[in-house]
Amino acid sequence: MARLKRTARTCTAFTGLPCSSSSGRQVSSALALLLVTLATTGPSWAQAPLPPASAPAPAPAPDPAPGSAAEAAAPPPAQAQPTSPATPGAAPQQRIEVTGGRADDTTQRQRSTAAKIVIGREEIDKFGDATLGEVLRRLPGVTTPGAPGRGGPPRLRGLGGGYTQILIDGQRTPPGFSVESLTPEQIERIEILRAPTAETGARAIAGTINIITREGFRRRLNDLRVGVGLENGTVSPGINWTHNNAKGLLTYNLSGSVFRGHRKDESTSQTRDEDVASGATLREQIESAFSNNRRTGASLSGRLSWRLSDGGDSLALMPTLFHTVADNRRTFSLVQPIGSPPPDYDSGASHTDSAFTNGRLNLMWRQRLGGSRLELNGGLGAWRARGDTQRQEFTVAGGSTPVRTIVDTSRTRQQSVNLNGKLSTLLGSPPATGPSTGPGSATVGEHNLVTGIELEALRRTETRSTLQDGTPLLTDFGDNLQASSTRLALYAQDEWALNPRWAVHAGLRWEGIVTRGDAADGSARPENRSSVATPLLHAVWKPDPKGRDQVRLSLTRSYKSPDLGNLIARPSISTRYPAAGANTPTAPDRAGNPDLRPEMALGVDVAVERYLEAGGVLSANLFSRRISDLMRSVTTLETVSWSPVQRYVARTQNIGDALTQGIELEAKFRLDQMVTGAPRVEMRSNLSLFRSKVEGVPGPDNRLDSQAKATANLGADYRIRGTPLTLGGNVNWVPGYRTQLSDEQVTTTPGKRVWDAFALWTFSPTVGLRVLGSNLSPRDYTSTNTLELGTLREAAVNTSPSFTNWQVRLELKL
Repeated sequence: MARLKRTARTCTAFTGLPCSSSSGRQVSSALALLLVTLATTGPSWAQAPLPPASAPAPAPAPDPAPGSAAEAAAPPPAQAQPTSPATPGAAPQQRIEVTGGRADDTTQRQRSTAAKIVIGREEIDKFGDATLGEVLRRLPGVTTPGAPGRGGPPRLRGLGGGYTQILIDGQRTPPGFSVESLTPEQIERIEILRAPTAETGARAIAGTINIITREGFRRRLNDLRVGVGLENGTVSPGINWTHNNAKGLLTYNLSGSVFRGHRKDESTSQTRDEDVASGATLREQIESAFSNNRRTGASLSGRLSWRLSDGGDSLALMPTLFHTVADNRRTFSLVQPIGSPPPDYDSGASHTDSAFTNGRLNLMWRQRLGGSRLELNGGLGAWRARGDTQRQEFTVAGGSTPVRTIVDTSRTRQQSVNLNGKLSTLLGSPPATGPSTGPGSATVGEHNLVTGIELEALRRTETRSTLQDGTPLLTDFGDNLQASSTRLALYAQDEWALNPRWAVHAGLRWEGIVTRGDAADGSARPENRSSVATPLLHAVWKPDPKGRDQVRLSLTRSYKSPDLGNLIARPSISTRYPAAGANTPTAPDRAGNPDLRPEMALGVDVAVERYLEAGGVLSANLFSRRISDLMRSVTTLETVSWSPVQRYVARTQNIGDALTQGIELEAKFRLDQMVTGAPRVEMRSNLSLFRSKVEGVPGPDNRLDSQAKATANLGADYRIRGTPLTLGGNVNWVPGYRTQLSDEQVTTTPGKRVWDAFALWTFSPTVGLRVLGSNLSPRDYTSTNTLELGTLREAAVNTSPSFTNWQVRLELKL
C-alpha cells in the first residue's frame, strides 16, 4: 500500500492532476500496477514454467533483407549431409532441414544494445488499420496532434516540430511527406529507437521511427485487401495489393494501393478582444466554417534483391512513388455581435485544388571483403507540390458580387541526392573458454567496428504568386525563392560484448551543414554554416547472464536542424485580414528566418526490462534532455514591406534553453502468463508521463510547445475458442494541458480519449472479413490561444467536432 501511495504522488508530480480526481486515479492506478509488477517479481518468476503460447503453425522463414542486421549475421546456407543406407532393424532416419531467418520482434529488441522497440507484421496487422498513422498512435510514447481521427505527424515523447526523426528504410523523409500516404500493407516492421545512434543519425532529440517497407522472401504470396470507410455520411473506398515471389537469384516484393478519401469537417472560431485593466469586451467575432475534402491517391513501392553469392553479397533496388490529388471546398460565415468597425465580409467561399508527388529510387550493394563487409547506398529523390486557391468574400449589402477575391498559386519543388558508405569489420577473437554468449547476440570478447560516410544535398524552390482583386501582392520578394542545404557526416561505432553481463555500444558522429535561404528583402541569400560533433554511448547490463532481466543506459548528444521551409523568408498573408490593413495577434502573417541556428541536446536514458518466456516484455524507461538554442514561433508587431501599416508576424526564432524529462512504462504479455487458468488474451499497455520547462519563459506551464503531460494505451485481443472469430480493442488517452509560450501568449489543448475495436471472421486460411471502429466515443475538440499585448487581450477559441470512422475490409490471400 505504501508503494501505491508513493506511485500516486509520482503521478501528481508529473501530470499536475490530483490523485483524488478521476483522471488522477486512472493514471496512478495504471502506473502503480506496472511499477509493482516490475518491482515485486523476482528472477525466479522468469524461469517458472508457463503454458505454451498459442500461435499458428510457423510459416516459411523469410530471407533476411539486404542491409538488415539479420542478413549480416546470417550464416551461409547449410550444406546437405550424405546419409548412409538404412540397415535392417535400424530405426528409419529422418530428413532434417535447417532454415534461418530474422529473429522475432521481442528477440530483436532484447539483443539490441541500443534501446529499440520492434513492431512486426503480426502487430501491424492486428487491427487492420487503413493508415499507418493509426498504427503508430498506439505505440509506446507516440502521440499525434489534432482532433481524434485527424492526427498529424507522429511524435515521440510528445515532442513535435522536427524533434522526432522519421526514416523510411533508413532514409529521412522529405518535408511535406505524410506517413498517412503509406498503408500498413506496405510495411514490414517499425523500429522505434529512443536514443540516437551514430549509424542512424543524431537529428533525433526525441528519438527515431524507422519504417521498413515490405521485404522479399522465397515463398510466393499475393495479398489483396478491398475495403471501404464510412465517416460522417461519407464513403472512402480503397484497395491494397502485395505480391511476393522469387525467380532464380532474384527475390522481389511489390506493394501498391489506390484510395479515394472523403471527409466533411466543421469548425467554429470565436475571437474576443478585451481591455486588460477593466476586462470589458471591445470586440467579438464568431466564424463558422464547413469543408468538404476529397482526396484520391496511389502509392507503389518495391524491393528487388539479387543474391550475388552464398556469402551474403547482394544488390537491391528499391523504388517508391506516391501521388495524391486533393479538392477542398470550404464555406464560411462571420458575425460580429460586439464592437466596431464591422468586419470586411459576412460570408465567403474558397476552393483549393492541390497535388503532391514524391518519388525515390534507392540502390544498395553489399559485398564481403575478407573479414569485413562493405555496404554502399545511393538514392535520388524528388517531390513536388502544387496548390491553387481562390477565396471570395461577400457582404449582405453586396449580394452575389464579391467584395474581395484572393487567388494564391504556389509551386514547390525539392530534389535530393544522397550517397552513403559503410564498412563493418569484426575485431578481435572470442576466448577459447568461458561463456559463448553475452548480452544481446554478440559472442563474448568480440566487437564489431562500423565506420561510415554520408553525403546529402537538398535544393528547394518555391514559386508563388498572390493576387488580390487582380493586383499582385508581395512584389518585393519576387515569384521564385530558393533554399538549399548540403550535409556531410562521418561516423564510427563499435559494439563490444565485454563479458556475459556487459555489452557496450560506443559511437562518434560528426556532421557539417551548410544552409542557404532567401532573405526578407529578396536581394540576398544568407549562408548559415554549422557543425555538430555527437558522442554516443549505449550499454546493457544483465544481473544474471542466464536470466531475462537487463538494464540499459544511454548517454547521447543530438540536435535538430532548421527546416528549409523555415529559412525562406517570403511571408504568408493571413486570409482573414487583407494586407492593406491591420491584422490581429491570433491571426498573424507568417514568414521565415534565414538566421536560424540548430538546437542541441544532451540526453540520458535508463531502462529496466524483463522479457517473458512466451514473448512478452515489461519495461520502465527514464529519460532527460537538456536543449539549447530552442526554436519557437514568436509573434511580434513589425513594420513590413507588404503593408502600409504594421502587421503581426509569426517567425521561428532561437529563444533559449529548455529541459524535458519523463518516464515510459510498457507491459505486453498474455493474460494466462499472469493469472493461472485465465483465457489466452493478448494484452498490450503503455503509459508515458512527460514534463518540460523552457527557461526564460515564466511559469507555470512553461512547457515545450505541444508536449502533452502524458499518453497511455490499453489494448487486448482474443480469438474465441471453437470459432473463427477474433475480437480486440484499444483505448488511447492523452490529457489536456496548458502551455505558456511566452510572457504574452498562452495556449490550451484539450484531452483525447479514443476507443477502437475490431472483429475478424476468418472463413478460411485465405479469406477473412474485418470490421473496425475507430473513435467510437467522439467528442468535440476545443483549443484556445490567448495573447496579451499592452492594454489588449485577445483570445481565440476553436472548436471542431470529431466523428466515428468505420472500416469494412475483405482480406484475401491468393
